Amino acid sequence: MDIAASRDGTSTGQAGTRHGVILMAAAIMPAMAIISLVPVLPLLLREFADVPGSSVLVPIAMTVPALCVAIFSPAAGWLADRVGRKWLLVAALLLYSVIGVVPFFLHDLHWIVAFRVLIGLTEAVITTVATTLLGDYYTGERRERWIAIQTAVVSFSAIVLIAAGGVLGEIFASRGPFLLYLLALPIAVASAISLFEPALPKISSDDSAFPFARVLPIIAITLGAALLFYTILIELGPILETAGTVSPAAIGGAGAAANLGVVVGSLLFRRYAAANRATLLAGGFGLAAIGYLGVSQSVGFWPITSFAILSCIGGGILLPTLLTWVLQILPPNCRGRGTGLWSGTFFLAQFLAPLIAVALSQATGGLKPALAILGVGAACAVIAAILSRRRSAVTG
Repeated sequence: MDIAASRDGTSTGQAGTRHGVILMAAAIMPAMAIISLVPVLPLLLREFADVPGSSVLVPIAMTVPALCVAIFSPAAGWLADRVGRKWLLVAALLLYSVIGVVPFFLHDLHWIVAFRVLIGLTEAVITTVATTLLGDYYTGERRERWIAIQTAVVSFSAIVLIAAGGVLGEIFASRGPFLLYLLALPIAVASAISLFEPALPKISSDDSAFPFARVLPIIAITLGAALLFYTILIELGPILETAGTVSPAAIGGAGAAANLGVVVGSLLFRRYAAANRATLLAGGFGLAAIGYLGVSQSVGFWPITSFAILSCIGGGILLPTLLTWVLQILPPNCRGRGTGLWSGTFFLAQFLAPLIAVALSQATGGLKPALAILGVGAACAVIAAILSRRRSAVTG
């Protein structure tokens, strides 16, 4: 049974399906910042072509929220541990909706970038607190199930959000997708009505110390797994173009299929969550390794797409495995800080992935050799996971 109560102990409640659904809806919001603008990026570039530095500022306007999440998620987690979860999440959702829609009315690129920075601050709070509450509300198999659902929902929502951004771009031109931020208002209302503040047990100061020694190795693995996860998705267009000229519709279809691969991977995690953690990591990194090495050696659209999907299935296994791992070892009153550190690392990988891909491509003479190096790195992670399991079996 998963019981939680207000901090003052005046009320208690049991987390049910409606609480999980609300947190899933909240988790979608940070993903919307970049995904929804993808269809109108060419429109924004043309609109602000006369602005000095627009070729850099427009992409920054799209991606800077992810950098803000990477930087400020640990601070958001610290704040959640200090002041509580529920109302911090509600306030962030309200601010997210108001700040997010402002660029719809702006005509100055620099102001748009400024408000995108602010939206990134609210996203850091939303993604950290929503995930922390999953750890607070649920334990054991129920927590694993909801983490798997979160991974699947966020990946599937990417397909819907790209389509919605395209439709709004057709209707309202380049500013249309900013109207999607209004979706956070009903989520904020539902959060205020239905969510409750979890009780944090009273524990000694020794027990409350943050477990850096146990968390940091997971964070390091998360950075590597997230780089593999994002590189194949972000670079999918250029990867497919190595096979020849590819239409935007074909790239979009391949991207949708890759995101569905993440959904499949999360369902596999849910099915085999009871397996040894090292086994799950070996399986996830193994699929990523096969996918990356396969993409690096393929020359046709369909083979490249198939191997990319395989890599994304591996990512769908890895991410919930790592998140449930870190939530399991975090003491309740440190859970916000630990989740913030994990979320910040995950979004840092989103920011770093294209930069690393470019650097490796320049060093190796092309994108495909760079992908081969990443595939070898994933294969090394498989070996490390297998050795870790064997070592645990011997010492255990």
